[in-house]
Amino acid sequence: MFYQVLQHLHSVNRWFVLVFIILAIIAAFQGWSGKKAYTEGDRKKALFALIFTHVQFILGLILYFISPYVSHQSGVMKDKLLRFYTVEHFSMMLIAIILITIGYSVAKRRKTDLSKFKTTAIYYLIGLIIMLASIPWPFREGLGGGWY
Repeated sequence: MFYQVLQHLHSVNRWFVLVFIILAIIAAFQGWSGKKAYTEGDRKKALFALIFTHVQFILGLILYFISPYVSHQSGVMKDKLLRFYTVEHFSMMLIAIILITIGYSVAKRRKTDLSKFKTTAIYYLIGLIIMLASIPWPFREGLGGGWY
């Protein structure tokens, strides 16, 4: 029961993560291309994306240790499903979260508005691309993913 609740929360929170990251990226590219002032609203969009990403990481980390799809025994690399959740999903999501965290931290310390927007846009976009490639979407055959 605990596993199913966490798995459901992890699946639902994915949509919040994606929405907030996309909003932060859109704001960053608009500010970068329009040479706008970096406002508190822009910072908050990036911050909410960061917060929801970290919540997702915590949920995922708990799932990593209790999931039947994760194994640390020999033969993991031969099994597509076990390899995906044990190695690929975990490592790629960790890289994406690290990039988003670095992007937020570096952008916060930048002096000019343009460099804040540029830093946020680049780091968050690369993180998003890695995340999208690492999600067990329903069309990725055999990974057991769903839309919720």
